[in-house]
Amino acid sequence: MNETLRVLAAGDHFVLPGLITRAVAEEVREQPVQVDELMLGWPLEPFGPVAEVTEASDAEDRLIEALVGAEVLITQMGPVTERVLASTKSLRLVVVCRGGPVNVNLDAAKARDVRVCFAPGRNAAATAEFTVGLLLATLRRIPQAHNLLAGQGSWQGAKYYTYENSGLELEDLPIGLVGYGAVGSRVARVLCAFGARVMVYDPYVHHHEIHGLRVRTLDELLRKARAITLHARLTPETRGLIGARELALLPPGAVVVNAARGPLLDQEALCDALESGRVSAAALDTYAHEPLPPESRLRALSERVVLTPHLGGASRAVAEKAARIAAEEVGRWVRGEPLAHCLT
Repeated sequence: MNETLRVLAAGDHFVLPGLITRAVAEEVREQPVQVDELMLGWPLEPFGPVAEVTEASDAEDRLIEALVGAEVLITQMGPVTERVLASTKSLRLVVVCRGGPVNVNLDAAKARDVRVCFAPGRNAAATAEFTVGLLLATLRRIPQAHNLLAGQGSWQGAKYYTYENSGLELEDLPIGLVGYGAVGSRVARVLCAFGARVMVYDPYVHHHEIHGLRVRTLDELLRKARAITLHARLTPETRGLIGARELALLPPGAVVVNAARGPLLDQEALCDALESGRVSAAALDTYAHEPLPPESRLRALSERVVLTPHLGGASRAVAEKAARIAAEEVGRWVRGEPLAHCLT
């Protein structure tokens, strides 16, 4: 009989350790598996930099203790630092249940011959749905109307029925999508189903068929779109992609939605455009600095903005998909097959 495979499921209150355990049990049938569970504090406790890694739970000591004898670590927020890796001689595979292993010291892992995998695409559907939800909420003034009735007890929503303050419909609305990856392509399909006039700008995607009209330049898209949604990856080239110049190209009264990465958008320029009326409304789920600082100008623009605290990927299906994708990588590793999403 094969020796028992030792796995540590260092989950949290989103990707539950039990989800990881069940996914591993379903995927790895070639040999006996012992899964030990560790519960980390996120999201009830904030993540942040830990030693030399980012976006991790401050739990190095707990992880070191739990990793004794483990060959495989599956985690979302565990801090896989130089110190953690140096503490174990048995570890051979780390699988991170997220789109990128920012909580892993890749150089230290490679030096110790520890393979590192991740789970791309786990939240694409959830983020796409959330983006469309933000767009609908913003166009139709849903949060403002809710606050008026539920918060203030007022039925006097008449101002939202005036021509000047009433919202826009998705049907026939020219909407520009900046980016056409896993999220942007899903948003495009949904918006086309609503009857929107979808335009797409993505210089890195060369599909012969897309949902919507491909435009050649970002400026062309901005000049034609009455609403834009951002879906680009954050790179040195895309940081600050939408700034004061770009916002000025939008038709007066346009709407901006960003559920991708906060630094894609110049928030100060957006606030200027909102205050001047050049942009009529915006919806944001991500920010240049998170948590959103108390002094942020966005907080004073509640009549014009919808703000959510980075919840685009918060669905039960995302947690289940993340655990399944991670377990599939463990299965490939056990069977000696090529790993699908591996960086070391």
